Amino acid sequence: MKKFGLLIAGGIAAMVLLSNLGPIIGLVISLAILYFVFKQFIKEDSTLGKVAWGIIGVIALMASAANIPAILGIAAAYALYLVYKNWNNKKTTVVETNDPFVNFEKQWADLNKN
Repeated sequence: MKKFGLLIAGGIAAMVLLSNLGPIIGLVISLAILYFVFKQFIKEDSTLGKVAWGIIGVIALMASAANIPAILGIAAAYALYLVYKNWNNKKTTVVETNDPFVNFEKQWADLNKN
């Protein structure tokens, strides 16, 4: 039953990721342009150059803001990663024995409590 739930969650996350692939690509490109413009703005010495880079930066910032739905796609990619990570996750059970060498740490902690 757990695998079925993971399969459904993974399918939904994959569909959301594929539907938001365009905005994700647009967001990456616009953020790369914004980073480049910011670096050039910092290097520029003239006022006219700073104004020009500032205008280009505002345009790139608006393009980045227009691709905000890409955050849903990024969240879906993370959900898909979690489904992949938990797909073969097996629960391990710890069997306690009375062997003093196996439970040395537990016994040592018990001795230190007194």
